[in-house]
Amino acid sequence: MSLDTLPHAVRHEIEVKHSRFLAIAGPATTPEAALAFIATVGTADATHNCWAYRIGGLYRSSDDGEPAGTAGRPILAAIDGQGFDQVAVVVTRWYGGIKLGAGGLVRAYGGCAAECLRTAPREPLVETRELRLSYPFEHTGVVHAALAAHEAEKLDETFDSSGATLTLRLPSGRVDALRVHLRDATRDQVSVDDAP
Repeated sequence: MSLDTLPHAVRHEIEVKHSRFLAIAGPATTPEAALAFIATVGTADATHNCWAYRIGGLYRSSDDGEPAGTAGRPILAAIDGQGFDQVAVVVTRWYGGIKLGAGGLVRAYGGCAAECLRTAPREPLVETRELRLSYPFEHTGVVHAALAAHEAEKLDETFDSSGATLTLRLPSGRVDALRVHLRDATRDQVSVDDAP
């Protein structure tokens, strides 16, 4: 299953038995970025700011004073259930005077987070690889044309007496096609290795 992230922060609000729930979700590529986002969007005057993030195999959640397992885990389940990665979600609650019970809290927090993500714009996450190419000067034009054709991004380029060395990043699914392209266009004079 391919996963998506968010192109920008999104929000969704619901009311359950006079309690107001506001979900704010945003992209986060590191745990530090997720925690910074959580700190930024949490509301000081709210009753609870419950949250979760998922970044690949890294995840955390917080019930922020709600009964254990009734807020953070349902928010994390919503992230996973909607097929997202590299995302942080904060669900802020303003207590409305009526207790919801454990099941009601799970449904409110998880449901608000899930609906926020379900209706959000999606941005596919593309797995990338970094490669190092080494080649004689006369193939510079061919190599640069191949980069554009295979959605490769040039990260670094150095020159010495034997030619050029180029470090690039491209979608993992394009690596084999780039190798074949360069082999055929230069009579196998471009060395292609994984970047260290």
